[in-house]
Amino acid sequence: MSSYTRINNLLGWIVFILASIVYISTAEPTASFWDCGEYIATAYKLQVGHPPGAPLFQLIGRFFSLLAFGDTSQVAFTINVMSALSSSFTILFLFWTLTMLARKLALRSGDMTDSKMIAVFGSGVVGALAYTFSDSFWFSAVEGEVYAMSSFFTALVFWAILKWDENADQPHSFRWLIFIAYMIGLSIGVHLLNLLAIPAIAMVYYFRKFKSPNVKGMIVTFFLSIIILGIIMSGIIPWVVRIASGFELFFVNSIGLPFHSGTVIYFALIITGIVLGIRYTRKKQKVIWNTVLWSLTFILIGYSSFFMLIIRSNANTPIDENNPEDAISLLAYLNREQYGDWPVLHGNYFNAPIVEHADGNPVYRRDSAKGKYVIINENEGSIPVYDPDFTTIFPRMWNNTDRQYINDYKKWSKLQGTPVEVKDDYGETKVLYKPTFRENLRYFFRYQLNHMYFRYFMWNFSGRQDDIQGTSDRKNGNWMSGIKFLDEARLGPVYDVPPSLENKARNYFYMLPLLLGLIGLFWQIRKDYKNMLVVALLFIMTGIAIVVYLNQHSPQPRERDYAYAASFYAFAIWIGLGVYALFDIIGKKFNPLFAAYGVSALSLIFVPGIMAKEGWDDHDRSGRYTALAMASNYLNSCAPNAILFTNGDNDTFPLWYAQEVEGIRTDVRVVNLSLLNTEWYIEQMKRKAYDSDPVPFSLPWDQYKDGTHNFTYFFENENLKNHVELRELFNIMKNNPDKLKMQTRFGPIEFIPTKKVKLTIDKAQILKTGTVSPERADEIVDEIAWTLKGSGIGKNHLMVLDMLAANNWERPVYFAITTGNSAYIGLEDYFQIEGLAYRLVPIKNEKEGGQIGYTPTRIMYDNLMNTYRFGNIENADVYLDETNRRMAMNIRNNFSRLAEALAIEGKADSAINVVKKCMELLPNHRLSYDFYALTFAEASFISGDTGYGNTIFSDLISNMDEQLEYYLDFEGEQAEAFDMDIQKNMAILNHIRRVAARYKQKETGELAGNIYDKHYAYISGKR
Repeated sequence: MSSYTRINNLLGWIVFILASIVYISTAEPTASFWDCGEYIATAYKLQVGHPPGAPLFQLIGRFFSLLAFGDTSQVAFTINVMSALSSSFTILFLFWTLTMLARKLALRSGDMTDSKMIAVFGSGVVGALAYTFSDSFWFSAVEGEVYAMSSFFTALVFWAILKWDENADQPHSFRWLIFIAYMIGLSIGVHLLNLLAIPAIAMVYYFRKFKSPNVKGMIVTFFLSIIILGIIMSGIIPWVVRIASGFELFFVNSIGLPFHSGTVIYFALIITGIVLGIRYTRKKQKVIWNTVLWSLTFILIGYSSFFMLIIRSNANTPIDENNPEDAISLLAYLNREQYGDWPVLHGNYFNAPIVEHADGNPVYRRDSAKGKYVIINENEGSIPVYDPDFTTIFPRMWNNTDRQYINDYKKWSKLQGTPVEVKDDYGETKVLYKPTFRENLRYFFRYQLNHMYFRYFMWNFSGRQDDIQGTSDRKNGNWMSGIKFLDEARLGPVYDVPPSLENKARNYFYMLPLLLGLIGLFWQIRKDYKNMLVVALLFIMTGIAIVVYLNQHSPQPRERDYAYAASFYAFAIWIGLGVYALFDIIGKKFNPLFAAYGVSALSLIFVPGIMAKEGWDDHDRSGRYTALAMASNYLNSCAPNAILFTNGDNDTFPLWYAQEVEGIRTDVRVVNLSLLNTEWYIEQMKRKAYDSDPVPFSLPWDQYKDGTHNFTYFFENENLKNHVELRELFNIMKNNPDKLKMQTRFGPIEFIPTKKVKLTIDKAQILKTGTVSPERADEIVDEIAWTLKGSGIGKNHLMVLDMLAANNWERPVYFAITTGNSAYIGLEDYFQIEGLAYRLVPIKNEKEGGQIGYTPTRIMYDNLMNTYRFGNIENADVYLDETNRRMAMNIRNNFSRLAEALAIEGKADSAINVVKKCMELLPNHRLSYDFYALTFAEASFISGDTGYGNTIFSDLISNMDEQLEYYLDFEGEQAEAFDMDIQKNMAILNHIRRVAARYKQKETGELAGNIYDKHYAYISGKR
């Protein structure tokens, strides 16, 4: 082994160890928000997560979870360490990739000298560490999500094709290609992003096998690689299962064999065919076809990790999303049918009229009694066909499922449209404004490319404004550089941000990583255009190509930079090569050895050094337990054996983790309203899980099966003047469902003949179950009567009504406070807030200060002061990102409501204790006071502690003053982004003035009034 090889290996492992130390030391010690709770829970017990699944991630995660040695509180950390090590292995292979590419360049100008060797290793270290500390990759490296492991596979296969390139002339070099195929197959069980490295891999093969490459050859190779990518992504992945489902249907339904027989026969034929093909091609010396068959074999072996999902789904695990128990249901799972489809190269605009409906694929279900698969939904007329005048190539503005999406399409594209006359369903002519193709492209360039890709790119290599999700208003979430004149020319006076708006995620890289990467890119163009094209293909396919494919609408639920980490990986290669480029330039004018050391050292300090310094405080999640704390608080807000309705990722997945892994409050049944639209989830809710009894749904399967009651319309019967009893309504639905069906020219539909419904209350039952405390017995209503809103209800809300009718108050029913008003189906007047959940009670409550629900102070006080955990939220050294701050605001709101209610009840000491507890947890310097602080101050005044109230108001006035000074510095379009903030702050100052006057706090009132008047005069003058 040469000295170069020894040093290369040693430095690679040193960089790996350094990256591992960084990632493990900054890893979150428990589950994070978003999908992490689900991934960790499904890995720990090998359950079935959301489509299209990540079985290999789960299998490896299960292995790592064993390192917790039975301590369930450490399971999440062990899986987060798995992500950390996956990321540090990514850095290791990036280092070796960089040294391979830089070494090739070094040898072009003669033998390897000491100075060249130092510059090569400097390139590897700087490029690898720059990526180590890049914003998006570091984010994924410290949590239990699939993106870190996906990045590892991408780095591994890219390094492997370069190793093949080095060894292509040696015997058996094709083993590297088979190894790559195997890694690609395995990566399918983590995430499909790895497949996007295939065009770069194909280009390396082309340049190695064809000594005189030309433009035509490169174009042909690129299109062939896209075909290979398509064969794997749209051929092998779905069609292996699609054909298996066809065999399964034939052999079970037509031949009468047992379930799974067709699948077994199908895979037996595949194995036989592959074995015969390999033997034949070897016998006939058809090397290329033999390699192709071996590669296909290893892709399928890697892909076989998905058998785990079928096996575990048949075990009916508590988390069993989509219930993929056989080849037929696995196909729907892999195709993500639950999420729908979207156009990419051709399709409709968002306002395209529907001219007809085409039939979809029938939905099958295994019927054990009949011993065959039966069709439960023909899917007749389930696919809309759009007016061809409103379709286009490359459609970017297509999604009409939310009014906000349409508004944002108009905003980003500056939509004017061209008028087109169309006929509506009744034959009447109306005018619609069809977007022009220019407007379509404007949306693509302004939102999808610039906002959703290049903004992220600049975050990683120029700098970042903050961690608040950005919109089009340039107020938050922008890229910054630290170069003041450059940033302020785009964003206005953003450097004058006051302390109350400071954000740890404001990172300045001064564009140094960007400049070094551009130097590396242009230098590689000059010196080695072949490998430049290879890296560029990786950069484009994992960046811009994803943008094109995802075709995202605005707004997104959160920032999506993590999806483009592989593209930033490619740019990190150019950062590393930039070091060698500078050495090559400077080394010709100065001592080469001095130049190699100097360039490497300065690049190390000013690129990864600055990135590490700037990024550490907003990527260090050590000590942060907020997701687990909030999950346990949601669950502990509920009475024993409760049913808790949730809706989104952050009020569901952390709760799954808390229950499945740490065993917290397994008596509470968490029911996700988004999933409750599906029959398989309803079926699962009807099973017992741990200490939780089945959810008492009364509707039989044929009334909620796929295609039935997907949407139930309201057609009000004029004869039904009064509210209809829910139990009677659902008895009709169960026993005589045809009464609630009608035929229309669009096909049969289900309906409810009224919007007015009620639940008759048995007071004895209410008191027996403890739903209402005895002291409030006189407040119990005779009936809960309310009017449903809209033109109808979805299956999820229909099932909620069914449960309410069947439950008879046997089990407490709660709604998470974060589900949103639409989830409450009009029952808000009967809610009481017991923490992070509203409990449904048969007492009509007036809204408190415009907020939902009555506050039972005894329950709330016990929860907030004794039961709740806060996950180190009070520790100033623990970083709270936007999601965590939003959750902290929910906690602060809980405290403020309790303090106000206690003060009104005359429980002064308790009210002050609540205020002080919240101020200790979330003081102004930790989470800047906003409108919730008004309640704390007023509760203090009511309770007689004017000193504490004035202190809170003093901090709040200071916040409002400095924020207004900042907002009012902006001019023109930039100023419009702050209009709502200005109005809010002025309203808060005015409210402080009124409250201070009410409680005779003259000095505080005058201070608030003076500041209000000062800013009001300035605003009036500007206008």
